[in-house]
Amino acid sequence: MANFRADRMSEDIQREIAAILREMKDPRLHNGILSVVRCETAHDLSYSKVYISSMNGLAQAKEAVKALKNAQGFIRRELGTRLKLRYAPVLAFEATDSIEYSANISRLLNDIQYTQTEAPEQNTDNDDE
Repeated sequence: MANFRADRMSEDIQREIAAILREMKDPRLHNGILSVVRCETAHDLSYSKVYISSMNGLAQAKEAVKALKNAQGFIRRELGTRLKLRYAPVLAFEATDSIEYSANISRLLNDIQYTQTEAPEQNTDNDDE
């Protein structure tokens, strides 16, 4: 049963940290599109690992993680008050390039689709000649 509670808490933490990120005024957080990709919370709800990704790449995500580590106490306090927790989990932020990776895969799939739709048209033109 505790696993379900940890999963629910991970979703809540992910949602609230995303809202807190929008409200923060640090310029390192507003240079690009930041996203809270995933949150993993320990079963005893004392520790939470938050994965941050940026559309501009891994370097931008690492800069955002530095800013979030500086504001970790503020984020933890806000999280505790918003979720009405007696003990807010200790937060660990980690940069990931999953948004950039998925955008690259989408771009490749679109290129493949474009070449496949273009290729039959070229073949039909050659048959007419």
